[in-house]
Amino acid sequence: MLKGLKTFTKDGLQYDLLSGLIIALVSIPISMGYAQIAGLPPQYGLYGSVLPVVLFALFSSSPQYIFGIDAAPAALVGGTLAGLGIASGSEEAAKLVPVITFFVGIWLLLFYLIKFGKLTRFVSSPVMGGFITGICSTIILMQTPKLFGGQAGTGELRELLPHIKKEFVTSFNPWALVLAGVCITVIQLFRKLSPKVPASAAVMVIAAIAQYFTGFCGRLGVNTLPQVKRGLGSFVIPAFTLESCYTGIVSGFTIALVIAAETLLAEHSFAMKNDYRLDDQSELMAFTVCNLSASFIGVCPVNGSVSRTSMNDQFGGKSQLTSLAAAAVMALILMFGTGFISYLPVPVLTSIVVCALWSGTEFSLAQKLWKSSRKEFWIFVAAFAGVLIFGTIYGVIIGVILSFLNVIIRESRPSTSFLGVIPGRNHFYDLATYAKARPIKNVVIYRFNGNLFFANITGFTEEIQAAVNDDTKYFIVDASGIGSIDATAAEALGVLYKKLTQKGVRLFLVEQIPKVNEELRTYGLSYIIESGGIRKTITDALAAVGYYRPYLLCENYDTKQISEEAAILQEFEWAFGKDAQHYLDLYTKKILRNAKAIDPNDSHAEEEYTHLWDGISPISDHVLLDFMEDHIAELSEKYDVSRQTIKSVIRNHRKALVSDGYVSHEM
Repeated sequence: MLKGLKTFTKDGLQYDLLSGLIIALVSIPISMGYAQIAGLPPQYGLYGSVLPVVLFALFSSSPQYIFGIDAAPAALVGGTLAGLGIASGSEEAAKLVPVITFFVGIWLLLFYLIKFGKLTRFVSSPVMGGFITGICSTIILMQTPKLFGGQAGTGELRELLPHIKKEFVTSFNPWALVLAGVCITVIQLFRKLSPKVPASAAVMVIAAIAQYFTGFCGRLGVNTLPQVKRGLGSFVIPAFTLESCYTGIVSGFTIALVIAAETLLAEHSFAMKNDYRLDDQSELMAFTVCNLSASFIGVCPVNGSVSRTSMNDQFGGKSQLTSLAAAAVMALILMFGTGFISYLPVPVLTSIVVCALWSGTEFSLAQKLWKSSRKEFWIFVAAFAGVLIFGTIYGVIIGVILSFLNVIIRESRPSTSFLGVIPGRNHFYDLATYAKARPIKNVVIYRFNGNLFFANITGFTEEIQAAVNDDTKYFIVDASGIGSIDATAAEALGVLYKKLTQKGVRLFLVEQIPKVNEELRTYGLSYIIESGGIRKTITDALAAVGYYRPYLLCENYDTKQISEEAAILQEFEWAFGKDAQHYLDLYTKKILRNAKAIDPNDSHAEEEYTHLWDGISPISDHVLLDFMEDHIAELSEKYDVSRQTIKSVIRNHRKALVSDGYVSHEM
């Protein structure tokens, strides 16, 4: 409890209070509209923006997420009423809705007890991003008709598009659209040019003042919010009957599932974005308490709000003081300022909501995924489209299923490589990446980067058998990337071991964790261990068959003709990709410019030359040395450093590499 308030600081006070004020004002049209969608009078949306919001601030572990009356639960409740033939705004609706809300709270309590929040760990960033973007886009479409004088819609894309078209034909008001367009333009310009200016609040206040003094909305036919009676509402006892309880239990489960999944996923998205941790159990308890309290003030189920949280993030709210401030402002408005509400133009408030929702979308993530991983991009698209077309739960299910399929596909096709050595160096290198690497004669060293299981063992054994030729005497599997072996893989590994033995090829497994050896014994493959087929390192396996440095290399290894310059750059490309040349020049420049300040005659010069390498990866040291050695004259002129100094830098650092366990080139 109070975890969300622990991030409060005096420096953040002004931002928390400002954000709370803006969220309270923006919540007025949102909560009133969603209350009507849920079949209740509009003022009930305001009632649900006080007590549940306070309780969420006290119980939540999120420092910035905002709770209240929101789209998905309201739409589901409205759909339940419509299915039962209960008129929106009727007395029957006012009796049934609190019962549904109560059972939503009970279901959420059960989710808390079974630790439902753990399921969110199986949701990837592309699913989460697509999910949030789908929700934001859906709510934007719901609110779109209000930008040009119409009424908000409900449902998914297939319901929303016809509704927008219908409202455009029957309710279009050009002045409302112009007003909304101006507001969106102003807010977006300030967000780009001066993001710390609370343009949304300023636009809202200016529009209300203009309406108060000029009444322009009435003359132009622009909608304003309806008048609301004063008061915080009253305590109610849900009207439990056999029929209402049945409805509450059935529909409450779906609504609770939507609330838990939608809010937890959105909370984790904001937590990842702003680098803080959540306690899923605290969140589920907060959802429970908020909805149980909502049932006793007669309102529809409450949920996390992506749009209002995006606004909180935009205006710098850092603690749940924002929620407390928003609830306090809403309470003051209900008690003393309900007259102000009727001066707020609907298009202006809707513009603020749309801008906040647009900032919450993650289309930028989709762009990154398109460049880096097309599979994950399509997972993002599937989650996004699933939410937009089928609804929240279906979108999540589609995304999660695709995520698991992606994991299985990746694990069934892990990356592999064949290793060799570079003369004068002390490690083993990928033959496909390092132009100077050469295989050891009569030896194949194969690295497999994934767990061995039924889906990839065939590829594993086939690739090994294809790599064995008439000259192969020893096959070493670098199993450092193998964390486990299942029964199918163990059986196939045993068959492979015997096949290679019959061909006169000795198989070694090296670098694996102890768990893998334990699994080999469990699956009856102890004979591999007993015969010496398990070694700690590649070097140990080679030593076991009498191979020691310098290793005898394959003389007929087919390599592409490549210049020394290209070979050096190729090794740097392993780390820096297309920016390899830039970083090669950058590090060389750093070393040589600092070297100018060292007196070669100083007794500590040798040690200082070595320190020039601080911050440079040891993997790249030899590459840099090769580069510098090949360009001494050019570098001397370019950076105004004597050739002798450059030679000293190279010579002393090669010595340092030898003392640190790296074997240098012959000098």
